[in-house]
Amino acid sequence: MFNLEEYTEKAQKVMMSIQDIMTRYRQNQLSSEHILLAILEEGNNVGVELLKELNVDINRLKDEVEVFIGKYGVRVPEGASVSQIFITPDARHVIEKAREEARRMGDSKIGTEHLILGMVLSPDSTAFRILSRYGVTPERVYEAIRKIRSTGKTDEAENVEALARFTVDLTQLAREKKLMPVVDREKEIRRVIQILSRRTKNNPVLIGDPGVGKTAVVEGLAQRIVEGKVPLFLRNVRVLKLDMGRLVAGTRFRGDFEERLKRLLDELKRKKGEVILFIDEVHTVVGAGAAEGALDAANIMKPELTTGEIQIIGATTVEEYRKYIEKDRALERRFQPVMVEEPTVEQTIEILKGLRKVFEEHHHVKITDDALEAAAKLSARYITNRFLPDKAVDLIDEAAAYVRLESSYPSEELLKLEEEIKNLEDKINDAVVKGEYEEAAKLKVELQKLKNEYEEKRKKQEKVEPVVDENVVAKIVEQWTGIPVSRIMESEREKLLKLEEFIHQRLVNQEEAVKIVARTIRRARVGIKNPRRPIGVFLFLGPTGVGKTELARTLADVLFGSEDAMIRLDMSEYMEKHSVARLIGAPPGYVGYEEGGQLTEAVRKRPYSVILLDEIEKAHPDVFNILLQVFEDGRLTDGKGNTVDFRNTIIIMTSNIGSEKILEMSENGVRIEIEKELRNTFKPEFLNRIDAIVYFKPLTMEEVKKIVEIMVRQLQEILKEKNISIELTERAKEYLAEAGYVPSLGARPLRRIIELELESMIADKILEGEIKEGDRVLVDADEYGLKIERR
Repeated sequence: MFNLEEYTEKAQKVMMSIQDIMTRYRQNQLSSEHILLAILEEGNNVGVELLKELNVDINRLKDEVEVFIGKYGVRVPEGASVSQIFITPDARHVIEKAREEARRMGDSKIGTEHLILGMVLSPDSTAFRILSRYGVTPERVYEAIRKIRSTGKTDEAENVEALARFTVDLTQLAREKKLMPVVDREKEIRRVIQILSRRTKNNPVLIGDPGVGKTAVVEGLAQRIVEGKVPLFLRNVRVLKLDMGRLVAGTRFRGDFEERLKRLLDELKRKKGEVILFIDEVHTVVGAGAAEGALDAANIMKPELTTGEIQIIGATTVEEYRKYIEKDRALERRFQPVMVEEPTVEQTIEILKGLRKVFEEHHHVKITDDALEAAAKLSARYITNRFLPDKAVDLIDEAAAYVRLESSYPSEELLKLEEEIKNLEDKINDAVVKGEYEEAAKLKVELQKLKNEYEEKRKKQEKVEPVVDENVVAKIVEQWTGIPVSRIMESEREKLLKLEEFIHQRLVNQEEAVKIVARTIRRARVGIKNPRRPIGVFLFLGPTGVGKTELARTLADVLFGSEDAMIRLDMSEYMEKHSVARLIGAPPGYVGYEEGGQLTEAVRKRPYSVILLDEIEKAHPDVFNILLQVFEDGRLTDGKGNTVDFRNTIIIMTSNIGSEKILEMSENGVRIEIEKELRNTFKPEFLNRIDAIVYFKPLTMEEVKKIVEIMVRQLQEILKEKNISIELTERAKEYLAEAGYVPSLGARPLRRIIELELESMIADKILEGEIKEGDRVLVDADEYGLKIERR
């Protein structure tokens, strides 16, 4: 008849006594007046208390309800059973209203006070009409409940501990094996136990970045308590996690929140030595529940924390601790900080191995060691706005979900069989319609064979356990970040060994420059360098249009998987003293503080990147001071106080110093002159921190022809999609090279010449219909320019 579990113990007794009332009056239609009589007869409950508070004569009310039930209630015939009771809409509405009020007031169960409220909030009920005659209104009931609760009295409070209402028992969850395994947090757990054993200031607060495992430390403590792997004073202690939302919910009147919290703290004091309260996001207690003229949770708790009557474990982030807890010195001194550092990639792999079984059982998949390793390494490398192990755990979880989902779809083979079965069924129907019964019978035999084959293959597919490997993990990282990780995962060893070869596919000549850059990067990748510094710091010197920017782009593509991994800053925009703020972000209180720095934000979002600083000599001296820190320590602190890691970046600076001299380059003599000029422009400490000064030579005509070939290759790829092939004769290449090369501008005009002379001509011919899909085109040149022939 009722789900008794949703009622308090007192309300359960009331609801069970209704059966006796119905039998006594030989009625089987339960209405609101029966519930009211049950509350009045039971007597010892808050429903009766609040009616007394409203000066209602309980005995007179009870007599009136009994008379009403006896006079108007529908009796069942003599000899008929009253065991089957029907609930009228009137009673249903009262119970539903009571449920809503209990939820709104933050109570986990329905009490007799909620049932009375349900009656006065149901104007169509009989109980409402009876109570109205005694002056019982919703407003007066709310006021009476608030008054009674100020004394700590509710049906639930009398029978259910405040701790049970507002907390979750982590030790019970650990006993039921519902907590995730905790790996590699022994040091932090031991430190927490050590603080808990102190006489004063025995309230640890776990401080760390979001996702590093602060809550996991407390869950690990709960698991050790259950396993008995703790000192004697912690044996049989319960670790309860406070649900601040439930504690605050429904406290709409002034003083409601304080009353609840006070009951909770009193309960903790009564159970001293038996219970430890865990408050996740402990900074939320500062200001929680504070109404105008009322105390917040922090101020209510301070005296209790000082006396040592209660023990609390808090958890918060470094930023929130600084912002809320440190600011309140009185609150801060009552806690003892425990720093929870982000685990290393190796530690994260061990954590993932400990969690593997949980995910395998949940998703019904097999997770390989390579997948766990890839999750830790790729998340550390590419998901930069979150912390280990949380991001690696999420990666494995989603990779397992992806594999399970993919395997649940029918295979190509099964889909083909489904199509064949459908076609065969259509043929059978056609044969029956035409009266070709023998043909239909033959087809039915064939259909049965196909269905058997389909069923066999379906079962076989279901038995195959999907596998999560490193490729799946790479695919999920691609979905999250947009970085083509699967390309980057190709053997880095092979890439590094053949780095010059990869670069020369896009960059013509500049052998010396490419060799210097490749060797420096190889040394860094093998680990023969200061691990605190960036992968490489280079100063590229040379005239415009000789490949300095192209080499930076190529490095981004080859080493970091995409040209988008290049961060380009024009240093002519940083010539003023205040422009340093644009690089690292404005200090607090200044305009643009929330936006972050152009350099620091870009590297924070993409720590594996090539940083190109164009025309470095134009930057303000204060910018050089900032860069010195990056070159030496591989890190920079932005305007918000966050440390940005530059250790996985390649920093390339370009300069026009000595460009004219390089154009007439006569090797060593010119280099000595250029180096003198560099020493006049840059401080010695700046030049000393550069790994290599790289000279780019002017291009020869042969090299320009090779650049033409590379650019034409890009055009060929575009036309290939339209099924048009294009070839250039040597004369055509020479014509474009001569027309597009200016020594002082390098190869930069080439792109414009190819667009104007070649691409525009082909576009016109396509529009005029002279070149169609499937055509082969030969481009030649004469003294008048380029000409096109169809082949």
